[in-house]
Amino acid sequence: MNRGSGKSSDETLIEMSRTAWSSGEENNGFHTSSDKESFQLENAAVDKQQQSKDSVYFRDGVRRIDFVLSYIDDKDGEKKQDRRKEFETNLQKAGLDLETEDKSESEDGKTYFLKIHVPWEVLATYADVLKIKVPFKANDIPAKKEVPMSWLFTPYRLPDPVMNPEPDYFTYTFDKSKIDFFLIEDKETFFPPSTRNRIVYYILSRIPYSKDDKDKKGIKRLLNNGTYTSAFPLHDCRYWNKSRDSNCESERYSLYKHWARFSRFYKEQPLNLIRKYYGEKIGIYFAWLGFYTEMLSYAAVVGLLCFIYGVATFDNNVWSKEICNETIGGQIVMCPLCDKKCGYWKLSTTCSSSWQSYLFDNTATVFFAIFMGIWVTLFLEFWKRRQARLEYEWDLVDFEEEQQQLQLRPEYEIKCTSRRLNNVTQEMEPYLPLTSKCARSMLSGATVLFWISLIIASIIGVIAYRLAVFAAFASIMKDSPTNKLDVVGSFITPQFATSVTASCINFVIIMILNFLYERVAIKITDMEVPKTHVEYENKLTVKMFLFQFVNYYSSCFYVAFFKGKFVGYPGNYAYMFGKWSGLRNEECEPGGCLIELTTQLVIVMVGKQVWGNIQEALVPWLRNWWVSRSARNHPESLYSRWEQDHDLQTFSQLGLFYEYLEMVIQFGFITLFVASFPLAPLLALMNNILEVRVDAWKFTTQFRRPVAAKAHSIGAWEEILNMIAVFSVVTNAFIVSFTSDMIPRLVYLYAYHPADEITMKGYISNSLSVFNISAIPIENRPEDGENPDWYDSTNITTCRYRDYRHPPGHEKEYSHTMQFWHILAAKLAFIIIMEHVVFVVKFFVAWLIPDVPSDVKARVKRERYLIQEYLHDYELEKLKIQLSQNSQNIDQCTCPTTASVPMKVEMLSDCLT
Repeated sequence: MNRGSGKSSDETLIEMSRTAWSSGEENNGFHTSSDKESFQLENAAVDKQQQSKDSVYFRDGVRRIDFVLSYIDDKDGEKKQDRRKEFETNLQKAGLDLETEDKSESEDGKTYFLKIHVPWEVLATYADVLKIKVPFKANDIPAKKEVPMSWLFTPYRLPDPVMNPEPDYFTYTFDKSKIDFFLIEDKETFFPPSTRNRIVYYILSRIPYSKDDKDKKGIKRLLNNGTYTSAFPLHDCRYWNKSRDSNCESERYSLYKHWARFSRFYKEQPLNLIRKYYGEKIGIYFAWLGFYTEMLSYAAVVGLLCFIYGVATFDNNVWSKEICNETIGGQIVMCPLCDKKCGYWKLSTTCSSSWQSYLFDNTATVFFAIFMGIWVTLFLEFWKRRQARLEYEWDLVDFEEEQQQLQLRPEYEIKCTSRRLNNVTQEMEPYLPLTSKCARSMLSGATVLFWISLIIASIIGVIAYRLAVFAAFASIMKDSPTNKLDVVGSFITPQFATSVTASCINFVIIMILNFLYERVAIKITDMEVPKTHVEYENKLTVKMFLFQFVNYYSSCFYVAFFKGKFVGYPGNYAYMFGKWSGLRNEECEPGGCLIELTTQLVIVMVGKQVWGNIQEALVPWLRNWWVSRSARNHPESLYSRWEQDHDLQTFSQLGLFYEYLEMVIQFGFITLFVASFPLAPLLALMNNILEVRVDAWKFTTQFRRPVAAKAHSIGAWEEILNMIAVFSVVTNAFIVSFTSDMIPRLVYLYAYHPADEITMKGYISNSLSVFNISAIPIENRPEDGENPDWYDSTNITTCRYRDYRHPPGHEKEYSHTMQFWHILAAKLAFIIIMEHVVFVVKFFVAWLIPDVPSDVKARVKRERYLIQEYLHDYELEKLKIQLSQNSQNIDQCTCPTTASVPMKVEMLSDCLT
């Protein structure tokens, strides 16, 4: 490649291919246009009915179909025809073989299919540029010894040909000038189909389609303007049976049989086969998803044990017994929970919610919160090791994202008209001026802030709804028939009704805003014109996650850290928008806000998972069923491989991004708020066991084969997971301290228990303050008819509320007691201690576990050593051959025998040259 020419790599390659094509050099593997035409005419007479329905070859049965383009002739499609003609001409000049299936041969009678084959010479050229690694020597490192008791895992294993579809080789980046250095047995099968379709897509993305404007190029633009209707590589066979062609791999069938069926949920994933068929990027996703699901099993078991502990110690719940006791909780009159529409109520009405709360708010909660902080660290550290092993096994150790993506996105090259010299490559390349980049970034940031503000506004609206309807529910449900139901009657309270309806409304708002913002995020990321594909995905990832973080978690943050914290007390209540609004801040029940946080978490988390599975599985299946209905009605007709794949759903470039986003949001739910719901990891585990197979089934049966892409890691998601891991320690510490009642109970148990006995007796009465009913302002008092029948204003002169304040008549009337400050100090101390303990353990574990396993380091060193040794031997052998050939030429030279030694040397030099 001529670096001094000032041309980009893709321009040079295309021009080189054009030159080879126009010169008609057959020794380079290219055919002349006349040869091509005659070849296609000879094969045009082949009857389509004689071809196998699953054929992935041209009509000659020799050249493999590496990519397919489809299009439909429009009535006003002259411009499209011109674009297609120019584009296809340039494809041929680039060295690709083309073959067209007429619309009369199509099942629908209107779609043309353009089949593309990449000859060896083109494959070799672009494999060299793309730095694709290929084998040069069989791996001679002894295999690891079997793990003791490995036979126990036999039921979970898959056959070795499925798990390891390729032999283990040492690999090196392909060099076209050193073809005999590599282990090439058959040029047609040397590059697997996934590599072939990646090379084709790269070429398609950079071929121009206009004679006048060379900036108009790329298959993406042709798809957007309707010139072509689709572009996709082919699946190798039908998923439910093998291909009839013995030369076809039938890897799709193997994937469906051993991986994509729901009955295989307990089996390991064939990651090597996934990588071989779909490429490293999709392989890394399934490796991460499988590892995450495996690690979830440990968290699920511990969370289940914590829940079982709550059930087992149910009878030790003294404070709930006091609430439910008619002589204690039945005699405690509580102050109204809202103005005018809420009457006085007895503490015993919260009996059921108190028992429910104990199942998740007990001593095991603290242990589980600490455990999850350590679990997150172990998960991330062990994933780094797993990822490092995959990097080696999948030839990604020296992989550079920008190099493999070839520096520039086609969209970047098209939109950036300014050019400057690249100091590294010494070639002219397009660039975005700093002023334009800053303006675009500021506009993008302002748009993101606007949408985040919109989410916060909607959350505030939901909170206002909660405050407004609570009074209505309290008034309506006072004499509701549901109160008399045997089983569920005690559960249906105004608080419960408000919480459930608000959570459902919040979930609907989340889904709507999510739908809208996805499109906005893509638009503003496109507007920023990122330079590389990696930069594009990272920018979009940050925007989407930031939005989703606020969208999904804001309601949980409100319940966990704001509800019941800024209430005030009777006579001096706090209001959301000021006293004029009449929206009094919500109070927590005497059992605490933890059970409401649990309810919120379950509704949003489960609702998202159910909705996600419907979107991922049911919707594509229904679309495919509808599109292929005509083919099902005519089974006797030929339904070719490209037509079958054409009728499947397209897997978008950002399809994998949404898969990651779904799992990372779930990861946030099970780490940020897990102290409130120890069963969250169990729910996530059950969902993920299904998710792995749903995704596998979807990829294998419902989507066209994606274009293979490389990736050596999960990208920006790794940093996001690390951020969530650190943040989760803080949130769980605050949940235990401020949302749970654990700290107030412990302070009471060890500092304020009655007499000499360490017991929780009297805790409920101790945690409730007293207020004089006569001192309640008129605007806060219940209206006539709102109070229950048992309320007698002559006998009941005080009511209770949840706080630690001095009683009426005290010299510090209604001010906080010393116990309040003791509890606050204990809460802050717990947060500091828990955070320091967990962070120290996290950093120690991270230091203790190396990111790269020692055996992987040894294999990498061994491979690099062998590469140097073999290259040295290879170059030395070539030099010997060259010298041997030159010596034969020297023998043919007529050199004077009487010349002096210096003359002989000079003549030898002349002969060598």
